[in-house]
Amino acid sequence: MLSKEKIFYRKAQRMNKIRNILIQSQLFGGLPDEHLAEIERIAVSRHYAKGQVVFHDGDEGIGFYLVVAGIVNVYKLSPDGKEQILHIVREGDTIGAVPVFSGKSFPANARAVTKCHLLFFNRDAFIRLITHQPSLTMNILALLAARLREFTVQVENLSLKEIPGRLASCLLGLAREQGNRDRVELNISKLQLASLLGTGPESLSRALGSMKSRKLIEEKGSTIRLVNRALLEELAEKGKNTR
Repeated sequence: MLSKEKIFYRKAQRMNKIRNILIQSQLFGGLPDEHLAEIERIAVSRHYAKGQVVFHDGDEGIGFYLVVAGIVNVYKLSPDGKEQILHIVREGDTIGAVPVFSGKSFPANARAVTKCHLLFFNRDAFIRLITHQPSLTMNILALLAARLREFTVQVENLSLKEIPGRLASCLLGLAREQGNRDRVELNISKLQLASLLGTGPESLSRALGSMKSRKLIEEKGSTIRLVNRALLEELAEKGKNTR
C-alpha cells in the first residue's frame, strides 16, 4: 500500500507533466502562469487503452482533447470500410478543436494507437474562459490556420504526388517534428504509415526499398536514418503525379 507521501509525490509528478505539456503545446504555449492554472482547472483527465475509440465521426463536438501521453490516429472510413489516416497526433497536440470552435460535429474518428492520457476541455467551459483572454484567442486562430495548412499539404500530397514523393514529404515532416534530427522514429506501424500516405503496404515497401537502394535512407527497426536529406527534399518537391 502506498504511503501518503508517495501518493502526493506521484500526483505532483502528474501535475508537472500536464503543466509542461500545456506550456509546450501550440494552443497554450506562451500563456502566463495564472492563465495556465485556470486552464488546468477546467481540464478533465481521460485515459484510453490501446485501440480504444476517443470519438466517432458524427459525434457532437462538445469538447476537444490535448494529448498528454501516447499517440492518437484521426481517420476517416470509406463506404467499403477502408481506413484513411488524416492525422497522427502526439504529445502536446490537440484533437477535435476545429469542430468544437465551429459548433459542429466531429468530421472524423479518433482512436488511441497506444495507451493514452488525454485532457478533455468542455466547449462551453473553454469558451467562457477565452472570452476574457485575448492572447488565448490568438493562439486558437494560429492553431486553426495551422490545421488548414496541414490539410492543404495533405491534399496536395495525395492528389499530386507519387508514392515516393509522399513518403519523402512524410519523413522530412517527421524529422522536423522530432527536432530536425537525421533519425526518425516512426512510432506507428507500416500499415498505419501506408494509410497515412493513401497507399497499401506493398507500395510502401517498394518505395522504402527504392529509397534504401538509392542510399537516401537506412532502416533499422522503427528507426529510419535520413542519409541524403537534399535528395529527399528534391524528391518531395518534384515527385509529382504525371498520370
